[in-house]
Amino acid sequence: MAATAKIRTLNIVGAGNVGQTLGRLWTINQTFRIQDVLCRSDQSARRAVSFIGAGRAVHDIADMRCADIVLISTPDDQVVPGCAQLAAAGLLDANRIVFHCSGALRSSALSAAVQVGAAVAGIHPVRSFAAPAQLVTSFAGTCCGIEGDQRALDVLGPGFTAIGAQLVPIDADFKMLYHAAAVFASNYLVTLLDVAMQAYGKAGVPYDIALKMMEPLVRNTVDNVFQTGPEKALSGPIARGDLATVTNQYNAVRAWDQRYGALYKQLGRSTGILAARRGGSKH
Repeated sequence: MAATAKIRTLNIVGAGNVGQTLGRLWTINQTFRIQDVLCRSDQSARRAVSFIGAGRAVHDIADMRCADIVLISTPDDQVVPGCAQLAAAGLLDANRIVFHCSGALRSSALSAAVQVGAAVAGIHPVRSFAAPAQLVTSFAGTCCGIEGDQRALDVLGPGFTAIGAQLVPIDADFKMLYHAAAVFASNYLVTLLDVAMQAYGKAGVPYDIALKMMEPLVRNTVDNVFQTGPEKALSGPIARGDLATVTNQYNAVRAWDQRYGALYKQLGRSTGILAARRGGSKH
């Protein structure tokens, strides 16, 4: 009878929503064995262990044991010092794998681990982790941007696919740009909709009515982008080549608010480029 493969041990440093969710998923799927969970306080560590359903709560790095894999899921500004502390405590060596889930930091930020021979990686799940209990049941299909040492990815890749992740290799040299893409797609979309709300308000449209007017436009546009791509989803005066209307709108927006006039102008230029791409795709 073939021997059963040993399940690798995994420590979690900074078990917030991300660490708890992944730890729980790996425990349910018996992917990795959660060993030690380090948080800022005993209470936080115990709460994390309770949610994960496995592991030992610790609140001092001196109490941690060596594990095959270490996930540093602290806030970004604590990843580098956290890794340095692990290395200084003798918890990292050439037999270890260390990774973080930051969308902005490169795996090379784990330089303290690299210096002692550990393999490093960055794996960024493109999801909101605000509700871990809900995400545990819906994580399957989540895209994860990955980069790092091949030795680390050879272990972590299957570990993530086992819980339903879809791995997307990214160029580490452009990791910050990769993260900015999410900001454009999510955060700045909200900002643009807020500007639209203000413009409706200036035109005398009540807030609740403005929301009602915007909703079908926004939902249909977003649906069309994902169904047909940005070029085919584009509509409006620039897509029609109605430059007189574009100019009149720009002047009206600038007269109302110069900041938003500048924004309209910049977006108009980018939209013109997008419209030209659409025209080129017909040939």
